[in-house]
Amino acid sequence: MSKLPGNAGVSVLGDKSLEFYRDPVHFCRQRVEKHRSRVFQCRILNRPTAFICSVQGMRELLCEKSNLFLKDPTDLMTNMYGDTVITTNGEEACLLRLSLSSLFTGSCLKSSNDYITSGQPQCVYSAFKRLGTELVLGLFLNVRAEEQPELFQEISQLCTLHWHGLISAPVSLKVPLWSSGYSTALDARDKLMDIIKDKLENDKQGFVGSLGSLPLPDSSSASQHLLLFISALIPKALASLLTSFTLALSGDQQLLNNMNIYLLVHEQTRRRLLEDPDYLRLVLLEVQRLWPPFIGGRRIADKDSTLAGFPVPKDYGAIYISHSVHRDPEVFQQPDDFLPERWSGRNAGQEHFLCSFGNGPRNCIGTKLTDVFLKEACMYLLNHYDWCLDPPSQDLEYKWLPVSRPANTPTVSFTQLDQTPSDRSNDTS
Repeated sequence: MSKLPGNAGVSVLGDKSLEFYRDPVHFCRQRVEKHRSRVFQCRILNRPTAFICSVQGMRELLCEKSNLFLKDPTDLMTNMYGDTVITTNGEEACLLRLSLSSLFTGSCLKSSNDYITSGQPQCVYSAFKRLGTELVLGLFLNVRAEEQPELFQEISQLCTLHWHGLISAPVSLKVPLWSSGYSTALDARDKLMDIIKDKLENDKQGFVGSLGSLPLPDSSSASQHLLLFISALIPKALASLLTSFTLALSGDQQLLNNMNIYLLVHEQTRRRLLEDPDYLRLVLLEVQRLWPPFIGGRRIADKDSTLAGFPVPKDYGAIYISHSVHRDPEVFQQPDDFLPERWSGRNAGQEHFLCSFGNGPRNCIGTKLTDVFLKEACMYLLNHYDWCLDPPSQDLEYKWLPVSRPANTPTVSFTQLDQTPSDRSNDTS
């Protein structure tokens, strides 16, 4: 068996975490080319770590050998959210998933349909994030911006502060007139938990009411999961994908070249999307493939194992990189090109090769909700607006952490479309 390419380095001095977090896409691309392998090793978070940049390796890590590669019980997600369906391991994780899965299907999701199409989204990342925040707070906590503006604003601000705990050094420090980002995040978490516990005790309607009645392990489990569901994770993911979708369909040829995509003529593409709902599915799959909202995820080897034919010793880390997996040339021909038709051709039925929201038995429990929201929001945009970059020339270079999006927030001008009565009657929104 071939040795895992690369070098794990020495403790502390050989750590490459800073280089990785500065530009994870360049970091992985450079090493894939250097080692001529889409699986390699180096030291991250002071732990020897296997980097997985191939579809085969990702499928083994997250699906076929998911029982051998576990969530890290000491990571920041556990510190910030407690024991939830995404941070626990083994039987506990399976039981939590079984209990919660019923809340992400059927009537609980149908109730979100009217809510998520009620606004008029604008094409800037911050506007889409606001739309996503309205979605999660309305759906999961029964807090709507138009009905309880002060509470909505308070929770939104606390969620932002809490999110910063995931991207801050885990050092809790307070001195007069100053607190570390991590300490501020912990304070925000405590305030959010107070609001959540009050909701669980007094609100018996909708998702929050259903969650409170589930047979969960202990009294704190419902509140910890609700904290996860209303966090900034979902709004940021939705904002990332909607921003990429809007930019991809901006119709600007220079932009298309910069983003390495080759769409049909803008008007033809738009017409096809409106007339063929399945084509919208293909476009959204391709948006997710090229611009996954999250860079990947991390596991710890519980036993000696292998990934893609390379040995991975016990206690090694294993990180799958969604951006690289989605560009695996052995699976995706012309991997850097925007080709929605690939999903009805060579890659038809291979949606399970994507890992934007994880994969296998531990994939994101809210994937269906995300799909519903994205399709509704995109159809609303297509039915009501045309748009273009404003100004036409903008820096659209992406940053990939903590959530993928252009490093400089793009600004887009929307033009409302004229609709005939028959058009409005056929409007899916």
